[in-house]
Amino acid sequence: MYNAELLSDRIAAASLERRRNRELQRQDRIFNAKVRTIGIDKEALDSQVNERKKKEQAEAESLKAHAADAVRNDKAACLLDQRQLKDEHLLQGAIEDFRLNFQPRWSRREYDLSNPDKIRDQQGIQMLLVGEDPDSQGRLKKQQEQLREWSVQQQHELATARHQQRQEEQQYDQDRVDLDNKALQLQKIEEERRRTVALTTKNFNLTKAAENAEKRWKEWQQQEEDNRTDILNQLQGELLSESQEQGISVLGLPRFRPDSYKGLTDEQLRHIIDCQQQQIDEKRRIQAEQQQEELQQDRFRVASARTALLMERQQARINKQLRRTLDNTNTQLAEAHHEQKKYLEKVYTNIPDDRYFSQFNTSSR
Repeated sequence: MYNAELLSDRIAAASLERRRNRELQRQDRIFNAKVRTIGIDKEALDSQVNERKKKEQAEAESLKAHAADAVRNDKAACLLDQRQLKDEHLLQGAIEDFRLNFQPRWSRREYDLSNPDKIRDQQGIQMLLVGEDPDSQGRLKKQQEQLREWSVQQQHELATARHQQRQEEQQYDQDRVDLDNKALQLQKIEEERRRTVALTTKNFNLTKAAENAEKRWKEWQQQEEDNRTDILNQLQGELLSESQEQGISVLGLPRFRPDSYKGLTDEQLRHIIDCQQQQIDEKRRIQAEQQQEELQQDRFRVASARTALLMERQQARINKQLRRTLDNTNTQLAEAHHEQKKYLEKVYTNIPDDRYFSQFNTSSR
């Protein structure tokens, strides 16, 4: 007999599997104390890790592309250098071929100094061998005359150059002498100017010193005269006299002039003595009252201390009685607890283990 699996059964099995997976994920989130207390978002962290990996991969690809570009540029530079060297070799070879084909040695101007156009005019004619030239004696004589003219010309140019050099040296010496004379004249003029300035400054300083000395002398005389006048005014004025009337202010008797005050009158002295005596009496009376008040406060403090001591003793007796009663009560409770524990040990003999507690709190619902 064949086992036929229905579509509804597959759907129910898939739904059950999904629920089981969701339950396992939920239990993993709930029973994980670290995730539950700290609150880590694993999906966000995974996305950040993936983004970082993608970024690092992109940077690596960028560096790899940059390195490939650098290698390609180096190869292109090497090829360009090789091509440039090859072009230079080709150009040098072309130049050598051009010189060999179109610039032969016999076409140069210095090939025959006596007659540079001779070979060029005799194209197609075979050159004469050495010693077969019939005009060699004349050409040699002309060469010697030309060399003599060149030597005379060189000697003349050398003499002219030497003469010009001597003239330039003489002119240079004359210019140096003129510059030295001019420098001496300028130095003399500068020394004369400095001497004139120094003399003018000296005269000005002497005149200024004389004026200052005369000014100080006049100021000293004026100060001495002012001092004598001030001394006479002080001696003859009212300041040094002992008259008490001059200390009275123009505003009335209660006011005095501080600059001319000469002391108190007899009435003022008696009034001050009376006031001081009154203050002494008042101070003595206040001190007596304070002493009486302090005695009363001392008596009150002694009585309060005695009362507090009696109350402390009474409270100590009460506390002692309460402590004795509490100890008796604790002893009775301890005995009752001990009896109850012995009874429970006799009654409850099946103690649960870890397997009993592991069956609880297994679902996240």
